[in-house]
Amino acid sequence: MVEPGIAGFYFPLQHGEHIWTSRMAALYRRAAAAQWNPDTAIDWQQKINNPPEIEDAVVQVMTYLIENETAALLIPARFASQVHPQYYEVMQLLAIQAADEARHIEVFTRRAKLNRDVLGLSTAGGQASLKTLIDESDFSLATLLLSVLGEGSFLSLLHFLRSYAPDQLTRQICRLAAKDEARHVIFAMTHLTAALQNEPALLVKFAAAIRRRHDELTSTAGLNEEVFYSLTLLAAGDSKAEAIAQGYRAVKRLERSMHIGRVRRLVQLGFNGKDARALSELHTRNFM
Repeated sequence: MVEPGIAGFYFPLQHGEHIWTSRMAALYRRAAAAQWNPDTAIDWQQKINNPPEIEDAVVQVMTYLIENETAALLIPARFASQVHPQYYEVMQLLAIQAADEARHIEVFTRRAKLNRDVLGLSTAGGQASLKTLIDESDFSLATLLLSVLGEGSFLSLLHFLRSYAPDQLTRQICRLAAKDEARHVIFAMTHLTAALQNEPALLVKFAAAIRRRHDELTSTAGLNEEVFYSLTLLAAGDSKAEAIAQGYRAVKRLERSMHIGRVRRLVQLGFNGKDARALSELHTRNFM
């Protein structure tokens, strides 16, 4: 009941058929129960004795993760304030997603600065890629680009780092972050599936958004060389030529794994296989 005469509020995201499903309450409970404390969930006293070039590679990758997680925090935080409170589970899920990303920024920064005073390199191409996400004003389109395509690809990256990180501490951080990111992808898929059931024509809008973002980023360099080489070096384990070749092949397998995951999620949303593969190929080379 609302008393007559109360001044109204304007919430842009007020149409429940586009943002809410009966699964939202369960997803929120799951997210709330899965929160973890960086001080107690991670053993920060573990010794790190990586060779200097390997530690530098870890720092560069952590820097890259921090940048991307910052964008992944700002986007749900903005949309949480636009959701009509009647759909409070959606608002709460977006708030927890932002809290997850804040925690990831903390642990990636702490790991990067364990043995170094400064972070790695941020590039113009990486910033341009993230800006297209932050500038997207449509909730469903931002969800598609950020969570279905971007964070879905990041899941593959975090699993890669769990396998190839040179120390147990880094592997532990990536394992915990991956669990959070998996929930974000599930929330995104749930939201977009519901929206498409009510408005199937959204598929055309989704495809157009992917193409538009690709066109905006055609002049950028994509994934910077420092990050690509750092991932290669971590997969290689050392800087010998034979090991580097193996590391390079591992990173190329990572890229294929990301593509396969994106195609699978796009097919789940309703695209046919051919279109899903073509749209996945247009996803930014910066991964996010």
